[in-house]
Amino acid sequence: MTTPILDDMEKIHAVDKSGMINFCLDSPKHYSKAAELASKIKCKNPVPNNIIVAGMGGSAIGGEMLKDWSRNKLIVPLEVCREYSLPEYADKKTLVLISSYSGDTEETLSAFLDALKRECMIFCVTSGGEVLKAAKKHKVPYVEVPGGMPPRAALPYMLIPMIVYLEKAGLVKGATEEIEEAISVIEEIVKQNSPDVQQSENFAKNTAHFFWESAPVIYGWGPFRSVAQRFKQQFNENSKSPAKWEYFPELNHNEIVGWSGKGEQCKWFSVVFIRDPDGEPFEIECRIDITKSIIESAGLVTFALNVQGKSTLAKMLSTVVLGDFISVYFAVERNADPTPVKVIDLLKNTLKENGVRDDIVCELEKL
Repeated sequence: MTTPILDDMEKIHAVDKSGMINFCLDSPKHYSKAAELASKIKCKNPVPNNIIVAGMGGSAIGGEMLKDWSRNKLIVPLEVCREYSLPEYADKKTLVLISSYSGDTEETLSAFLDALKRECMIFCVTSGGEVLKAAKKHKVPYVEVPGGMPPRAALPYMLIPMIVYLEKAGLVKGATEEIEEAISVIEEIVKQNSPDVQQSENFAKNTAHFFWESAPVIYGWGPFRSVAQRFKQQFNENSKSPAKWEYFPELNHNEIVGWSGKGEQCKWFSVVFIRDPDGEPFEIECRIDITKSIIESAGLVTFALNVQGKSTLAKMLSTVVLGDFISVYFAVERNADPTPVKVIDLLKNTLKENGVRDDIVCELEKL
């Protein structure tokens, strides 16, 4: 009997040359270390009128998750900014969380410069680069996280410090307890989905195989809106696959019509619904069940992913880690090395020629 590809350890290591699977396996350690670093944060800022997280890509998804996690906790609005400049309302009473793992992301450096000019309250999360340099120069509070990781693998270090910062600022409660539970649940996710667990008993491997020769579509809702977005991004970067994401109830007002044609294109997609049997509001449960029926009648294969944990953060982060495993196994199925992102590197190197980033750095140094 032929051994399934995902049970062949030599195959996994041959495809995953740079060891992206190790970041999945070590995720409890990284979340624990991130919490330890964050425990040293000191917050002296007054309560802001609003909060903006400035970041891009793997550094911005932490902001999206912070937004979803804190939606029913924060009494001030929080927005994620993926632009070169901040929204017009940003001022001295705005808290800007600069999230740049590399510390050299062009758009985030520009937003940092904008925040300094507007005299916003600022806190930086970075591993170094120009962000760290500017934070030290302008005496902006920061937390320096470990470097040398692909930004998408550094989510623990980009998200946890922001959560702890909000708790220390008195803007949210119970964060520390939720982080502790999340780490415990993540440890179980790792045990259940590690490479040495056979595909027949491994949820992540089975799901990756389920996507074979199709483009993943991830549907989330509520706190799992950003989790679905993270899934999509991991399929793009790790699996080198097209993918898309949407969330309830919005997708019932547009997305669902796209499947009603039952066209030839439908066979190229597979849909995963993120479910929470213990915490799903009745109105969302009804929408998901009806949507699932409609989509299946169009000929699509669907799959349910039940979240684990009790607190919102545990449910979110354990599902993220599970998605990371799935994306790496899907990459192995596709014979694609998960770590390199050559297209992004090409884009960044080409953009350097326009001199925009150099101008931003120069202005930061002069300020």
